[in-house]
This record gives sequence, C-alpha cells and structure tokens, in this order.
Amino acid sequence: MDAPFYKYGLFGYETSLVVAFVIGILFGFILERAGFGSSIKLAMQFYLRDMTVLKVMFTAIVTAMVGLLYLNLADVLDLSLVYLNPTFLYPQLLGGVIMGVGFVVGGYCPGTSLVASATGKIDGMFYVLGALLGMFIYGEAYPLFADFATSGAMGRYTLSDWLGVRPGVVAFGVILMALGMFWGAEFLEKKFGVPAETEPEKPEIPANGANAFTMPSIEKLKV
Repeated sequence: MDAPFYKYGLFGYETSLVVAFVIGILFGFILERAGFGSSIKLAMQFYLRDMTVLKVMFTAIVTAMVGLLYLNLADVLDLSLVYLNPTFLYPQLLGGVIMGVGFVVGGYCPGTSLVASATGKIDGMFYVLGALLGMFIYGEAYPLFADFATSGAMGRYTLSDWLGVRPGVVAFGVILMALGMFWGAEFLEKKFGVPAETEPEKPEIPANGANAFTMPSIEKLKV
C-alpha cells in the first residue's frame, strides 16, 4: 500500500501542513461556490425550504466513504492508518447538541462561518468571534469539568465496531439511507420550498428579423 502518504513517509510534517492549507482553501472555495457562505441559505434547511446542505453533505459523505473502501480493497490505502478522533461518548453527545443549537440560532457551522467571514459578511465575523470566545472560556474553565470531558472513553470506535458487521455492510446501509434522504429532501422542497421565479417574457422578434428595441434608437440617431 502507498497511502496515507504522510504515514508512509512520502512527505514530512512541514509539507503536510502546506498540503492541509491548500486542501482547506479548496474546501472553503467549494463551500462558497455552493452558497454555504450565506446564513440565509443554511437556515432555510431548518425550515425545510432548501435542502441543499443535506444533499451536498450526504453526497460528500457517500463519495468519500465509497472511495476509501475501494482504495482499501485495491490495496492502495491502509484504512487502519487513517486517523480517527477517539470517541468520548458523553462529552461528544453534549457537544453535538450545543453545535446543533448554535447552527440553528446563528445560521452557521464553524466551517461556513469562516467562509462567510472571508467574503466579508458581518454576521459570519460575529459568529467566528463568538466561537473564539467560547474556546477561550472552555480552555480557562477546563479544570472544572476535565473529568466529564474525558468520560465515556472508547478509543478508536466506528459504526462497524458498534454494530459488529463489516465496513462494507455499514457503507451499503449509509448509501440506502442517503438515497432515502435525497428522496425525502425532494419531497419536502416541493411541499415547502420557495417556487422558482418565473422568467420574464422575451420580446417578440418581428417576422422580418428586425430588432424591435434597436430600431427606435437608430431613428433617434438619424434625428
């Protein structure tokens, strides 16, 4: 196997930071081009009127998941060397709830708030400042809840470990779930979504091919 490249020594630590920086820039650019730098578009998700976020995120999850599995089957990528955040069950459950509430209230997640700030959106900048303030308070108050922050430690733990099945079975289940979510998203958008704006009628072109809008201008020039 040849990957992960960093683990196999293809490049060093400093180069890995440059690679991460470039990937981050590309990720932010794609988020912005998908419209995720707008809190309005992101918040529409929670009103069931625009499910673009769900579609894009599930597409990314399924693409990455299938790609990793096939690269592993082809002996190109060693999945056991891919870093996974260790599981701390209870603090991560609480953190998920806090992030979800913050997403609904503020209209951004951490990544999209940085994208919005980079494009000059004031609400995105305030969101980032709030996140930095929260991290500062967390760091200063960490000794008060250090025991809770490390509770429910399970190490490297995946869905296939939890369910006791092969990763391919989990991937198949996630794909089925994604297809169901796509169908549900289309249904909800048709029921609650904003109808597309009607395109203005195009001016009729006279049968002789003359342009109805340019002819009066030409007549004025003659005068």
